[in-house]
Amino acid sequence: MPIVVNLDVMLARRKMKLNDLAASVGITPQNLSVLKTGKAKAIRFSTLEAICFHLECQPADILEYQPSRPDETDA
Repeated sequence: MPIVVNLDVMLARRKMKLNDLAASVGITPQNLSVLKTGKAKAIRFSTLEAICFHLECQPADILEYQPSRPDETDA
């Protein structure tokens, strides 16, 4: 998938644990883990806003677009 989630990078930079961020944002650690591992198919803007607020970052610090090469296929 060409969208890469860098949530783990931002958590490390802020020295914050996933469970602490989940509690602050108001979502389950499991749902935040799904987002962190890049397995989420969608994210609510309100959730993204809360994550950015608590990590003091911009959405682009968390989400990155990396286009696929023509010889790659999504499975």
